[in-house]
Formats: sequence, structure tokens, C-alpha cells
Amino acid sequence: MPSHLVFLTFVTLLLSFQVVHAENAKSGLTKPNIIVIYTDDQGYGDVSALNPHAKVQTPNMDRLAKEGIVFTNGHSADSICTPSRYGLLTGRYPWRTTRKEGVMGAEGECLIRDGQVTLATLLKDNGYHTAMVGKWHLGMDFPGTKTDRDWSQPIKDMPLDKGFDYFFGVPASLNYGVLAWFEGRYAKVPPTLYTSKKKNPRSSDYRIMPPYDPKNGMEVSEDFIDNQCLTRFTDRAIEWMSGKVADAKVGKPFFLYLPYTSPHFPICPLPEFQGKGECGAYGEFLVETDHHVGRVLDFLKRNGLDDQTLIVFTSDNGPEKVWDARIKEYHHDSRGGLRDGKRSVYEGGHRVPFLVRWPAGIKDPGRQWDKPVGQVDLLATFADIVGAELAPDAGADSESFASVLLDATADYDRKPLITHGNGGEPCRYAITSGNWKLVLPNRKYGVELYDLDADRSETTNVTDQHPETVQQLTARINKIIAQGRTTAGPLQANDTPYWDDLHWMTKQDYDQLTN
Repeated sequence: MPSHLVFLTFVTLLLSFQVVHAENAKSGLTKPNIIVIYTDDQGYGDVSALNPHAKVQTPNMDRLAKEGIVFTNGHSADSICTPSRYGLLTGRYPWRTTRKEGVMGAEGECLIRDGQVTLATLLKDNGYHTAMVGKWHLGMDFPGTKTDRDWSQPIKDMPLDKGFDYFFGVPASLNYGVLAWFEGRYAKVPPTLYTSKKKNPRSSDYRIMPPYDPKNGMEVSEDFIDNQCLTRFTDRAIEWMSGKVADAKVGKPFFLYLPYTSPHFPICPLPEFQGKGECGAYGEFLVETDHHVGRVLDFLKRNGLDDQTLIVFTSDNGPEKVWDARIKEYHHDSRGGLRDGKRSVYEGGHRVPFLVRWPAGIKDPGRQWDKPVGQVDLLATFADIVGAELAPDAGADSESFASVLLDATADYDRKPLITHGNGGEPCRYAITSGNWKLVLPNRKYGVELYDLDADRSETTNVTDQHPETVQQLTARINKIIAQGRTTAGPLQANDTPYWDDLHWMTKQDYDQLTN
């Protein structure tokens, strides 16, 4: 980039930074407590405030929408679990790592490298208490191997090594095993038994519950039951926040990352939620999830923290494939009218509920924002809000939308957002800029262009009518991919050189853009 453009970009960013903090100072705002509630496989249509035809009501999620901002065009970093969590926490697209497709198991080298800036390290360095309670799914280093564990030894390369002061939760999705109630680096009841999936009498998936087998299957502890996750996570989150109330009231706020395991398989609502809604066990599981969101809100209100707490509520990707069966049986569309669901490059795979509530900070709550934003943007947004500057190598794809929160008349346009289809076919990439979305070709499918303003459900490919737009967006995604970042700054290396999924771009094209 020419030096004069670098200078202009720097000045623009500096002015934006100053505007945000001037707004904060004018409003008398202090650093808010921050809670990120992250659900699992929850589609855009699984929040009743976003879906007028929903067959299940979610009053507490709806309250976040009514009392905050609905980002109607908010996207996860990927269309499956592990990469989305990486993007959320680091502000960097997950396909820049060595993992180009698929999810991790419970055990493995953490996808977040040592020393990498995360939401937790950013906020910890700026005076916050930090905690993660829930599902991790980014890799952990367990002691020994499956057939030779020593659970008296600590777990390494896990949330406590990525900026969190406190951790309680499970390593991954429940079908990957190593299931116990981990607190810190240990499990009070180690997972020394084994289990296989059990038939779920109320859904088409499975259950993980006693009795357990001492001989083979997934590692599990004798006190682990799948339907206890939501209650235990919320209990422990509230317990941790309770110990931070006094500090929060005198200027040392807290950050809580609360990734739930619902409504991902196994669909296992507790008995007291059965019969709720008109969407079978799945709807009951959503009602239970909403109940626990309400418990968090009640805690904040009860302890005088409501106004000064910023809550982000969103999901890691769109709904699991059984969304089509729910449409047929219950007339409930978890996608909210979008195309496809989990794993897909189309909107249903990654356009997700994205709600932000902050009573003391958001101007004119109850509004919606229809331009694109991404979960990768939380890092830069939180940095703006707390008055921090990101290092040049941090949050390579993260852009702050803080101005949208603080100014109801903000004129914010994000740089192009890249989304990713992941699983079931060669991975696909897409770039969205304003109303245009370009889906890049792979070895199986050709190029597609959609006008999302006119065709939210992506039914009509208009490539032939707009060849210039295809050309422009292709050039932009090529540059963003090859130069290692979306944001302004020095080139960043991806964790691998050119890879095969970049089917539309040659290695020579890639290498030229990195020079």
C-alpha cells in the first residue's frame, strides 16, 4: 500500500477511535462488564423476536433484542463449531490456521497459539476479571493417552492458557468424549469410565447418560449426565460473577464467556421443560436455554449490574440438518427463511442470531442494524469500548462496530466479510460487500452471485447480469486471503501457504499478492 494511503488509513482509524471515546466520556460511561453468551447450532429463526412464525417463544432472548440492537446481518466466522469459536475469540478468520476444514476432537493441540491475542487476554490486560464457563472445543492437552491417563496431572494448552482466569466446562461437543465436569485444570471426578451413544427416546439423535461401561467407548466420569450441562454452566457462571460484584462496582469489571451446549445434539431438555412450545424436544431445549439466559439477566438486575453490563448473544453456526424435518412436522423454520443450515456457505449456515444489549451504552435501544457484521469483529469492538489499541498482528479480520452501539445515526460500513462453507463437500468461500454476496467456485460448483437485499434466500444467481461485480469481488477476496488480513496494516502470513480449496485462484496469483 502506498505510504500516503497508509497515513490516511491511520488518521481515519485514529479519528474513529477518538469519536468512540468522546461518546463514552460524554455519557459518563465506565468500562462495562461484558458477557458473551454463545449457543450451539441455533439458527436465525430460533429466536421468536426474529421469526414471526416461530413455534417456540424465547422471551429472554427477545428481551435482549427489545432492549438492545438486533444485528439482522450478523455472521459466525464459519458454518461449524471449532472454527467459529476460534474466529470469535481471536478476531481472525479460522481458515487462516492450519485447520482448513472440520472440527477438532476433545483432545489436541489448541488451535489458538500461545501468545495470540484473544478477547480474554485483551480484557484481562485492561483490568478485567475473566472467566469461561461452558464448551471449549478448541483443543486441550490431557495427561497421558486414552488407555493410560494420569488425571492427577494438570490439563495444559486450554482456556487458562488463553487469557481466562477461571474455567469450568467440557472440552468439546459431547459426542467426542473426555466428559467430566472440569474446573481449572482438573476434573473432580475423573473420566475413567467409558460410554457409547444411547438411544434418545424423545429425539432422533442420542443421549450420553448412565449406566456407563468400564470397558470401551468415549471417556466419561461416573457423575456426568448430558442434560445437566445448561444448569451446571449457569450455576457456575452466576457463582463466579457473584464473587466479582463488589469489584465491578468499584471499577474492576468482569468478562464472562458462556458457551452453552444447546441446542446441539444431544437434544435433552430437563423434565420441567417438556411440553413447552410447539416444536417437540428441540423447542423444549430452546425454552430451557432461554430460561438460563433469563437467570443471567435476573442476576445482573438483582445485583445492580444490569445497566453497566454489555451482553452479546449469538450462535456458532446455523441449525443442524434436521431443520428440514422440523419444517415438515412442526412448521418451524430454524433457518428463519434463509437458505440451508449448518456446514453451508449459504446464509443459513452462518447468518445467526446476533443481539447486543447494554442499557448504559446503547443509544435508542430497540433498533436493528441491517448491514453486515461478524463475530470476528468483537475483538476490535471491545478494544474500542475499553480504550485499548490492538497490536498490528492482533485481530487481523476484526473491525469495530462500537459506533453503531453508541450512535443511533452511525454511518458504519464494514469492509467485505468472508464466510465459509465447511463440511459434506469441498469447502466453499464467499465474500459479502453491502448487498452483494459472491460465492466462489470449487471443484464441484461454479461461481454464484446474489443480491441479498432483493433475494435474502439466495434463490437467483445473477452472475451473468453483473460480470463487473463478480470481477471486483473476486479481486477483493483474493487480496484479503493472500495478504493475511482484512484490516489496515502490514501483511500477515497465513499459517499455511496456498491451499487447494482456493480453487478459483492460482498459486501464482496468491504468491503475487503476498509480495
